[in-house]
Order: sequence, then structure tokens, then C-alpha cells
Amino acid sequence: MNEPGIDVLMDQATIRRRVDSGRVPSWGVDHYESFRDGLLGERNGTPFPCYFGIETEREGDALYTFCPSMTDKDALLSLGKTIVEYHEVYEDHSERAPLTVFFRPPEEESTEAEYHERMWHVLQFLHVHDPEPWPEGIPTDPDDSEWEFCFNGEPMFPTCRAPFYEGRKSRYCPVGLEITFQPRSIFEGVTADTERGKRAREIIQKRMESYDGACPHAQLGDWGVEGDREWPQYLFSEDEEQAPDESPLRTTREHPKSGILIGS
Repeated sequence: MNEPGIDVLMDQATIRRRVDSGRVPSWGVDHYESFRDGLLGERNGTPFPCYFGIETEREGDALYTFCPSMTDKDALLSLGKTIVEYHEVYEDHSERAPLTVFFRPPEEESTEAEYHERMWHVLQFLHVHDPEPWPEGIPTDPDDSEWEFCFNGEPMFPTCRAPFYEGRKSRYCPVGLEITFQPRSIFEGVTADTERGKRAREIIQKRMESYDGACPHAQLGDWGVEGDREWPQYLFSEDEEQAPDESPLRTTREHPKSGILIGS
């Protein structure tokens, strides 16, 4: 961790030191500063809805990386290696240590539909080059309430911020696509079937309504709850006509499909 470069796994002290010293390109600086300001600032007199996110950023518990492309093969292979390394260290790093990936923005302004397409391309690429089989306990059908994205044998909840959000500022990033990967293990004890989890969700949704100035998204739900689906929550739609109406990700247990990341 914290090797030279920007497409590597970094803790907070490292990423802030590299930003301050000019070793991060301007798009990366804008990404990180927007991310940090969003988590630690307020809107409509309300703090960012997810207080777990606020805590990890404030306490320096989160991990980060930059990805110079949403489509380039080498950039996405490097991202896959970084996620593998993240899985090796996050439990020892802190109790809650999500991984946030800052992607270099496209040269030209993109539509919401293009951001959906690129985000799902990233996840599909990672799946195709997954060094581990799809976990036996997780369904491969995204229409199953217990399905979620998995990589390197780890079920994870990827949540995104992007520039196209006008009405949901909690998901807005003025720079480009961000994906925060949170392993399922981080949510132990705060899932929807626990009292602590129910209280946490009530607080988060109340803050979200005030912060965004809008009701929580219709597709907001909980993993494993009948009728709720995980995949639409990764990148909520702003304009339903530009968002996919079924999961673009095709998952299978027939792994490994690629040996590139094995032994990385």
C-alpha cells in the first residue's frame, strides 16, 4: 500500500500528502477535494446523509485510488489489482475502511446514459477478469434480492457519485465518476434485520431527504429484502429514460475467466 503513483492503494495521509505536493493531476485533486468537501460539509443545514461515511473520512479510516480511464484495459486491470490488495488489508486498516475510486473524467461532457454505460462496463470488466469464482452463497441473477456485485470472492456494495445529478446532491460529483466499494462485512450488525440497522437507515433517509431536498429515491432499498434490488442503487437514475431497466451486468460462476490478476 502507498506505493509511488496514483493508480495504487492509498490511505488518507498519503493521498492528502500527494495532493498537497502536486503529485496528483488536477482532475484527481478536484475529485478528492469534492469528495472530502461533500462528506464533511453541509447542505440545507444538514450533514451528509451517511454518517458512517463522514466518520471514516473524518477519522482517516478510508482508502482510495485513482483510475486514469473508465474504458482502457490496462487502467482497469490495474484497478482490479488494487481492489485485490484492498481486500488483503482493509480489515487490519480500520473497522470500516471503504475503497473510493476516482476516475479521470472524459474529455467531453457526457450524458447520464453514458455514465451508466461506463460504470457497468467497469464492473463487467472486473467480473470478466475476476481472479476468484463467484461466491457460492450469492445468486448470479441480479433480479434476486440477495444478489450483489462480487469480486475476488468478496460481496461488495459499490455506490457512485456522478456529474449528472441535479436533484440528488448526495450523489453529485462535479468532476466525474466515483465508485466507493464497501465489502458486505462492513455492514455486519447494521443490516436491515437488526435494530441498529433499522435506526441507522431511518437516520440516513431522514438526512437524505433534507440534504437533497427530495424524497429518497424510489429504488432505495436493503439487501436481502424481498422486492428490493441491489443493482439499481449503485448508480441511481436521475432520468429514468437514460437508465437501464434491467441489470446490464452478466454474472456467472464459471471463473476464473482470466488469469491476469491471479497471483497479483
